[in-house]
Amino acid sequence: MGEINIKQLASELNLSAATVSRALRDSHEISAETKARVMEMAKKLNYEPNPFASSLRHQKSNTIAVIVPEVANNFFSLAIKGIEEVARAKDHHVLIYQTHESGELESSFMTRLLSGRVDGVLISPASHVASKDYFQKVSEKIPMVFFDRDHDDIEGVKITTDDYESAYSATQHLLEAGCKRIGFLAALDTLTTGKKRMQGYIDALKDNGLTAEPELIVTQCENNEPCRSKIRYFIARQKPDGILSSIEELALPCYYVCKELNLNIPKDLKVITYSNLSHAELLNPSLSTINQPAFEIGTEAATILFKMFSKRWYDPNITISLKSNIIKRESTQA
Repeated sequence: MGEINIKQLASELNLSAATVSRALRDSHEISAETKARVMEMAKKLNYEPNPFASSLRHQKSNTIAVIVPEVANNFFSLAIKGIEEVARAKDHHVLIYQTHESGELESSFMTRLLSGRVDGVLISPASHVASKDYFQKVSEKIPMVFFDRDHDDIEGVKITTDDYESAYSATQHLLEAGCKRIGFLAALDTLTTGKKRMQGYIDALKDNGLTAEPELIVTQCENNEPCRSKIRYFIARQKPDGILSSIEELALPCYYVCKELNLNIPKDLKVITYSNLSHAELLNPSLSTINQPAFEIGTEAATILFKMFSKRWYDPNITISLKSNIIKRESTQA
């Protein structure tokens, strides 16, 4: 009889091709009895589905896009690992795009993805974005989930961490370790993520009878040599006895600066940072960190995206927050 297709299978069963197709996809619209008949006949005639033809028919690419600022970042490499694990189980490929914090690159990637190259998008937005209109345009056409980072004024499904609470707890930890003059190295300040971390720091000081002095907050700092100079100037001039860094890229220069200034960590300056750095405990002294559940954020975001594909996710605008944990090491010892 040659290779069997759905029309021939439908003819043998005296059913429509659409009914047979739905039965093979285990659609809830088809009765269990009909599904059993179809599956039995398919097995009898050695029917093999054509995944490529099916993909074209339903305009599915079996591919999802992951847009992140930087793949080499420990947090994002773990999140991508979680995403890939879920995608692999769902027989989907993963395309990864790096924005390098550029809003222009991000916009270009997303516009390209509207051509039907992917079934959905998981995105951690760049920190430098002039316009956010393209988020709305893309989400109207294909499912999209934000993870880790987000913007308050953009609607969508967002998987984040407890940025405010964890920054509050980290500041409290520095206070309990004896710090009186705590500096804050700010980053991601255009994003809700950065704003919440700063607010957690400010409120923890306030609740302990202290004021967040503007000169103790370092802003507009990038991960480069001028940033290290800025941190050096800040530590030498303001003489903080504790530092909360909002990203690990700003915490590591503190080690170099303290060496240059002949300051001892933690005796002269205690340091804690947001970081998923696996070698934090190998630094000298070992670095106290606020560990985000990066892998879990990736799996949660991907799981929800696949629920959106199958219409099993109905809330178009929700924020799910996962809990971070503080790992106290030598850099914040009392």
